[in-house]
Parts: sequence; C-alpha cells; structure tokens
Amino acid sequence: MEVKTFTYTPHGDDRGQLIALEEFRDFPFAVKRVYYIYDTLAGVVRGHHAHKSLKQILICVHGSCSIHLDDGHETAEVLLDEPTKGLYIENDMWREMYDFSPDAVLMVLASELYDESDYIRDYDEFKAFVASKEGK
Repeated sequence: MEVKTFTYTPHGDDRGQLIALEEFRDFPFAVKRVYYIYDTLAGVVRGHHAHKSLKQILICVHGSCSIHLDDGHETAEVLLDEPTKGLYIENDMWREMYDFSPDAVLMVLASELYDESDYIRDYDEFKAFVASKEGK
C-alpha cells in the first residue's frame, strides 16, 4: 500500500514557528471542514471507520499518535509525531487512530461537510464495499 504524506515547511524565527496551509497547494482538495481530537485517554482507539467519498489530511499539531490504515487488501501503520507532517487519507480507506501521547492534538482537514451516510462503520461492510467497487 502506498502511504501518501506531505511535509510542510515551517516559517519562524526567535519568536516561534508558523505553518501555513493552502488548499490545492499543500493538499489536493478544498477544505470544507476542520476538526481536532485532543485529551484522548490512554488506550483509546479512535476512528474505526472508512468514508465513501471524503478525503482527509491528518496532522498531529502537538504530541504524537499512530494511524492504522487498511485499504481492504493491505495495511500500514503511520506515526504522526511532527507538526510538519500531514497524512493524506483518500476515500475507501479504513482508519484507526491510537497510541495518543497525553498532549496530542490531531487536526483533521476534510474535503466534505459532515454526512453520516458517507461513513462505513462496520469492517465487514467496508470489505464488501471495497469488493463491490472492484467488481468482485
């Protein structure tokens, strides 16, 4: 499985650092929603779903967390531990976020507004969805 990441250039000086993100320049879609996850308790796993059409960029802007990706055939694990690294997750990808550091803040840039009908929350349904798209 090919994991797609972006590296963002910090701009800073003795006052601190700044990273600016622009749609279609720093990620391949228009942002329609931004949310962030924080204060995640030890041992908690978030996600457990896929999307039919939504695309996302995940950036751990503080602390660290790990992401488990599954395209229905292969899996990959990605550590997000720098605010300069963005993980691009396309649609049709099962994701689970875990191993959050106590200070982790995971920001998500989403290509669509929230739509519950876009979620696939059952892994077996996800596998069937992937197979149907492949004509199996």
